[in-house]
Amino acid sequence: MAGIKSIRAESAVAHPYDKYLRTERFPHIFCAGCGIGTVMNVFVEAVDDLEREGKIEAKNLVIVSGIGCSGRVAGYLRFASFHTTHGGAIPFATGLKLANPNLTVVVISGDGDLVAIGGNHFIHAARRNVDINVVCINNFIYGMTGGQVGPTTPLGTYASTTPYGNYEIPFNLPHLAASSGAVYVARWTTLHMHRLKDSFKESLLKPGYCFVEVISPCPELFARYSKIGKGLDMMKYFQQYSVVEENPDLSKAGIDFKGGNILCGKFVDRDRPDFLATMREFVKKSLE
Repeated sequence: MAGIKSIRAESAVAHPYDKYLRTERFPHIFCAGCGIGTVMNVFVEAVDDLEREGKIEAKNLVIVSGIGCSGRVAGYLRFASFHTTHGGAIPFATGLKLANPNLTVVVISGDGDLVAIGGNHFIHAARRNVDINVVCINNFIYGMTGGQVGPTTPLGTYASTTPYGNYEIPFNLPHLAASSGAVYVARWTTLHMHRLKDSFKESLLKPGYCFVEVISPCPELFARYSKIGKGLDMMKYFQQYSVVEENPDLSKAGIDFKGGNILCGKFVDRDRPDFLATMREFVKKSLE
């Protein structure tokens, strides 16, 4: 019995991702069936791969988040991290990148934080092509504050503030990011862990504004209000209706949760000068 306890203790201490996690803050607050923990796991796998390959240094990686369930990620990852104001993650990340261009700056937050109160920052950082990575964990609802309707809540689904069904047209986030100027745009669900890791690795190495949307279950609010079921039921829905496609018509990438496809894939991978490079070029020309 003592031997078994010793083995368990050693395996717990020797977990390969402990160095990336603030384990002293565990257990986490996420509900059973929530996908945020999956996103955290895949993200640290991607960072670990890149660090072992000598392509990134974790000491130069910064995590920024806003308010909400997904905003708690910054507090659980053992990187330089900042839990900022509601909607303020992207301008805060922009300031970090401009102050120290050697940093790899990653914003991880939710749909409400990034594209509701933070929506203006989202589109203008993409327009400027600020060299940051934005990961939106999209669970289609305000999960931490009571299940209110959000900017990505699908038409006809339910929230605490829309008891007769949502009648507001939701954002199609890949289309919004691409049309605003993002140089890298991808979408996966929490079911697509290996492909999501590949997108994280690509976006972390690519200069410019990179956007990765992760469709995630919210079993306690979105799924319950819309009578979809639990977290496992949402994962089965992802399995049944996800369609992987490259270079699609992004205007058709909306999500309805009424049997329509969830379009997934790497949608945009293009090059253009980032904000700092453009600024330096103009300054150089003005001084000639």
